[in-house]
Amino acid sequence: MKRKLSFRIWILIGVLAFSMLSIFITPYGIAFFQKGVLVTSVDANGTAFEQGIRKGQLITEIDGQKITNLDDYSKIIREKYYAAGNESIKSVIKTKQSEFILYSNKPPEITVSEIPKTSIKTGLDLSGGARALIQAKDRKLSSSEINDLVDITSNRLNEFGLTDLKVLPVSDLSGNHFMLVEIAGATPSDLREMLSKQGKFEAKIGNETVFIGGRKDIASVSRDAQRAIIEGCYPTDASANTGWFCRFRFTVFLSEDAAKRHANITQNLEINQSNPEYLSEKLDLYLDDKLVDSLFIGKELQGRVTTQISISGSGSGMSKDEAYTNAMESMNKLQTILITGSLPYKLEIVKLDTISPVLGKEFINSIILAGLSAILIVSIIVFLRYKKLKSSLALLLTSISEVFIILGIASFINWNLDLPSIAGILATIGTGIDDLIIILDESRSKGALSMKQRMKRAFAIIIGAYFTAVVALLPLLWAGAGLLKGFAITTLIGISIGILVTRPAFMDMVKMIEE
Repeated sequence: MKRKLSFRIWILIGVLAFSMLSIFITPYGIAFFQKGVLVTSVDANGTAFEQGIRKGQLITEIDGQKITNLDDYSKIIREKYYAAGNESIKSVIKTKQSEFILYSNKPPEITVSEIPKTSIKTGLDLSGGARALIQAKDRKLSSSEINDLVDITSNRLNEFGLTDLKVLPVSDLSGNHFMLVEIAGATPSDLREMLSKQGKFEAKIGNETVFIGGRKDIASVSRDAQRAIIEGCYPTDASANTGWFCRFRFTVFLSEDAAKRHANITQNLEINQSNPEYLSEKLDLYLDDKLVDSLFIGKELQGRVTTQISISGSGSGMSKDEAYTNAMESMNKLQTILITGSLPYKLEIVKLDTISPVLGKEFINSIILAGLSAILIVSIIVFLRYKKLKSSLALLLTSISEVFIILGIASFINWNLDLPSIAGILATIGTGIDDLIIILDESRSKGALSMKQRMKRAFAIIIGAYFTAVVALLPLLWAGAGLLKGFAITTLIGISIGILVTRPAFMDMVKMIEE
């Protein structure tokens, strides 16, 4: 007589179907059917951004040529702009949403990548980049203070135009609060440079502060090509050939209070005797208490409330190109600090890590191979012990479905899978196989108990092990300043799925096989 599937097995099938949909349906549709490249970032000052190209769009054609992958895009862009010179070239870029026309002698200021094949998000350990664990120097922060630090740091790093950025407050079991910063594609030196300095900006006339960086004194900072420019590049010493320097200048708009403060301070200044076009004092710019530039103040600004001033500086290098690049970086950094203000505390980096995306990819492949091999070997051992192919197949399918369900839930809640999370999946596979073998042993045990009673006894053992594991895992949510959180959460999800879904379904499978 053919038995019908129990409702527990149908629950497993339903949850597994939901997980597969969560994994393979991405924000761009079913990725297997999508062609093109994904825009991952767009330069806010570039032509592409002005025309409407945005992060998250899919480029499918350029000048009528189909784009199916990253190689197609790179080849077309390389051939199109290789010999462009100073002449502007027309480019027609078609996305899934619309069509854009660009005129430029340089490639579009965008970064693209392959379209993700799944909605599974990988953490820094697998995608590559840098991670820093940071605390305040010489003081212990409260939870509210660390949250303020996280907000300010996020604003500052976002102003740098970084993508794949994560800034989180974490704490350890001793009650110490830290800030965790992860940036995909960054190097440790980049991260150290961005985070180790407080970024305190002050503009002074004499010993009096006119304005500081931040929203209180700075209404806005110009970053457009008309008001933020490289004025020129010059040799440091033409005869000695010792290098180059480039001057930059950009416009800053002050708040009303800062503008009035500037007027009150300049009102009492005198005219510069040697240079009568300017006042006797300069506007000195300090970054982290170091003088970075001194600007002349025009005599027409004496006692005048003006909200618009120009900030200038320079960058140097051994070559003209290097000096130009350093000047642009210095200008962008100064603009960012003026917009976001200084960090409220001096910081120190407690731990700094980096990982190559190539190593991350190799690690994933190794983990997948190791996990599948372990499940397969256990299934063979089960077959050799119990001499039942159906029981071995049931154990194999249940273990694999458990992994897919964990990945599906991680995709649904947008959880980033990192190395601790992968370790949690492997731990779940191990504990899951232990539980399934307990069920198989109980199903074949001899005695007066019925199959139903033996399954209850097996489930009681599994429940006891489950609560023991939960109690052991909860401290790991905070241990190591939260760096083991991925392991704890993934393992908790996995063993909870086992208790609620896969173990009951496997017991019904065993009943069907044995009966």
